[in-house]
Amino acid sequence: MSKLTDVPKRILIGRALRSDRLGETLLSKRIALPVFASDPLSSVAYAPGEVLLVLSIAGVSAYHFSPWIAVAVVVLMFTVVASYRQNVHAYPSGGGDYEVANTNLGPKAGLTVASALLVDYVLTVAVSISSGVENLGSAIPFVVENKVLCAVAIIVLLTLMNLRGVKESGKLFAIPTYVFVAGVFLMIVWGAVKGLLMDETLRAPTSVYEIKPEHQGLAGFALVFLLLRAFSSGCAALTGVEAISNGVPAFRKPKSRNAATTLAMMGLLAVTMFCGIIALAAASKVRMAENPAKDLFKDGVPVGEGYVQDPVISQVAAAVFGDGTFFFIVLAAATALVLFLAANTAYNGFPLLGSILAQDRYLPRQLHTRGDRLAFSNGIVLLAGAAALLVVVYGADSTRLIQLYIVGVFVSFTLSQIGMVRHWNRHLRSERDQAKRRHMLRSRVINAFGAFFTGLVLVVVLVTKFTHGAWVALLGMVIFYVTMSAIRRHYDRVSEEISAPEEPADDIVRPSRVHSIVLVSKIHRPTLRALAYAKLMRSDTLEALSVNVDPEETKALKAEWDRRGIDVPLKVLDSPYREITRPIIEYVKSRRRESPRDAVSVIIPEYVVGHWYEHLLHNQSALRLKGRLLFTNGVMVTSVPYQLESSEAAKKRARKRADWNAPGSVRRGPVEKRPKDTSKPGGGRR
Repeated sequence: MSKLTDVPKRILIGRALRSDRLGETLLSKRIALPVFASDPLSSVAYAPGEVLLVLSIAGVSAYHFSPWIAVAVVVLMFTVVASYRQNVHAYPSGGGDYEVANTNLGPKAGLTVASALLVDYVLTVAVSISSGVENLGSAIPFVVENKVLCAVAIIVLLTLMNLRGVKESGKLFAIPTYVFVAGVFLMIVWGAVKGLLMDETLRAPTSVYEIKPEHQGLAGFALVFLLLRAFSSGCAALTGVEAISNGVPAFRKPKSRNAATTLAMMGLLAVTMFCGIIALAAASKVRMAENPAKDLFKDGVPVGEGYVQDPVISQVAAAVFGDGTFFFIVLAAATALVLFLAANTAYNGFPLLGSILAQDRYLPRQLHTRGDRLAFSNGIVLLAGAAALLVVVYGADSTRLIQLYIVGVFVSFTLSQIGMVRHWNRHLRSERDQAKRRHMLRSRVINAFGAFFTGLVLVVVLVTKFTHGAWVALLGMVIFYVTMSAIRRHYDRVSEEISAPEEPADDIVRPSRVHSIVLVSKIHRPTLRALAYAKLMRSDTLEALSVNVDPEETKALKAEWDRRGIDVPLKVLDSPYREITRPIIEYVKSRRRESPRDAVSVIIPEYVVGHWYEHLLHNQSALRLKGRLLFTNGVMVTSVPYQLESSEAAKKRARKRADWNAPGSVRRGPVEKRPKDTSKPGGGRR
């Protein structure tokens, strides 16, 4: 079985890496930027569209608010980036928001942040992949017709790429990310040149359409609410900012400085591209509608169900470069690809956070360990499964999925910044150096403003998006919180239960006696080996135990036992219903009841086989027995292995990888020289 799975595994994810090569996987700034910042950088492909979609509810007249919404998003982006630069310097260990909240606000706040981040990482993958599929679908009809299948396939592909390791996946993602950034900047510059210097009129493909507003002439509170909702949708551009603070350990030294520099680069690129696309969309008269089939009109007639609404970035590219031109195609391809790769932000953040939570006993311990390629493989697979489930449930519809977005990330933003204010307050009480105090005071002001601003946005997001799907994200956070709390309670309970006591406990006091039982089905080499091993243990009492499921076989067993003169008493249990496991369990329990201070050692012969399918044919009774006996107090279970000829094939395969011996092979010796003399027996049981 190992051979069957090992070869495909090595082909897909590469050869295993030694633990001491972890330093080779660390990232430079130019690789870390696409690895950790691909989400906020790629969000400019759909965040402007979400702003226009919301504003379209009030008609085209509301579009003139889009630049002001962009300004608000930019101010928020710079605030968050400046705040997180303080985080990466103060907490470079990789815990990010979770560590900040847990250290300064307590475990409950830390767990709330962790729950929010885990939900947001899953949504990042689902939204990015779904949006990428929609962008690609505008050029390839097959993708549109099979959105869910294509999205799940891409998630599987990204999972395999990330299982190969952070550095390798980063190299793969760097080129399309930088092509996308360069393409967007070229589009912004060329659009500005054509519009300002060449005095050309930019026209998007949808500029000839009219929008039928759902609510005409909004004013007062209704208009304010609409603008706040549009602003909350535009805040999608900020998702993924926290991933850099969570991924500081993945940077090369000096880690904190490199992470802070990468964070600043990401913020500057993201806001420039976001504002540029919003400006070009306004100049080229892009038209977007939440229900384009009914709300978009051309010459007074609805466009109908057959109309496919292209994303804002595609429409702007068509206005600037021309539809179908070389640069248009390159940017469209890079946009679709970078949206797929934007999920890589979550593929790096989720497993790392999961490892930290597992170390703190909030998640299963398996998430703490690194895989063959020094990546947190279990966390990567868990993230992929959760994202694929969301994609299937929501039909890979980015508009529906994005309503779940934002909530989690702003919960973590707000609590993290409040925690940083508490962090600076604590250090200021003990710091006497005036230069350091001035630096701390400045950092506290930045974090305090960040806490106020992100908290305000959180309220806006909750109010404007709750009924549109944000409640699902909140429900996911509650489920994560309750589950992780339950896991922590379980680990704490087990730790307390198994902790070594100061005084000797009853279960570690030496038993009065040891009673050994060898399970026997037939007299053969495995049985004789098990009996020989049991004699070497020098137990206080020793007996062989068999179950009578076939009277003729039982009679033959007794006759053979007597004929060989085996000096171990044989006890046969009757089983009128032909069961094997139940009579043995009841007999063992009865021995325990007779002498509670005695230990019972059950010795089970087992075959060692060399092929995966042989596991299905042998040892099934032994596995069931061991599973039941493990729950019986005072009972020890010992397996005595016996290698069949086929096990030699497994040994040969293993020796090609490393020096290896099968269980029991030292005592057994070479197969071809195995003695026929039963005075040196071995043991086993089918």
